[in-house]
Amino acid sequence: MAVGEGPFGPIGMAKQKKKLDTVVKMGLGVFIGAFTLIWGGMFLTRPDRSIPPYSIGSQEGTAVAVHVPVYTSDHELETLIYRFQSVARAKEFGRMKIRPTTPDDAAGPYGRINIYVFTHEAWAEPDMLHRYVAARGSTSPEDRSLRDAFEKAVRGYYGLDESGEEGRIGPIDGMKERPDSPATAAFSRVLFKGPLKDETSAQTTMPVHGP
Repeated sequence: MAVGEGPFGPIGMAKQKKKLDTVVKMGLGVFIGAFTLIWGGMFLTRPDRSIPPYSIGSQEGTAVAVHVPVYTSDHELETLIYRFQSVARAKEFGRMKIRPTTPDDAAGPYGRINIYVFTHEAWAEPDMLHRYVAARGSTSPEDRSLRDAFEKAVRGYYGLDESGEEGRIGPIDGMKERPDSPATAAFSRVLFKGPLKDETSAQTTMPVHGP
């Protein structure tokens, strides 16, 4: 049998090499496919960088305490407050990891909500929020002191009820007792306040610096 024609000649070796190339190609395909799946998963689950990082510290009734890093700027807080406004109009607070605040209400699972944003995580702890909720209707000096300290520590606020919605930056102590003035505007200001609009009409009125 001539060299190059038998099963152990170059022809046989060429066939064996061809099979090896196929295995290598299959291996590369599996590797590339796995890498694509991993990258795609990381892309889809990446943090939303259009708003500052935040965590839900605690919830009680309609009250929600949110914690953001201490370095969060006022502009970043604004984007977060406007995001709360946006999800309220879309009725999708669940996307923000907030449990229903009025689960049995005819107005829906988020018919009323008060979100308090803090840069100091101690104020967002469940025990602190519980004490604040309990103190809101109290007239005792101790409870009033706790209530005032809690509201002074707030960096951002979003509220929603039957009368409408409100978004603010800065402390909220006494916001229901006194009107906003130039003196308070230096450290506390209203971003929006009024009836809740549906998502379609809101698209034409949403500020350009919102998310």
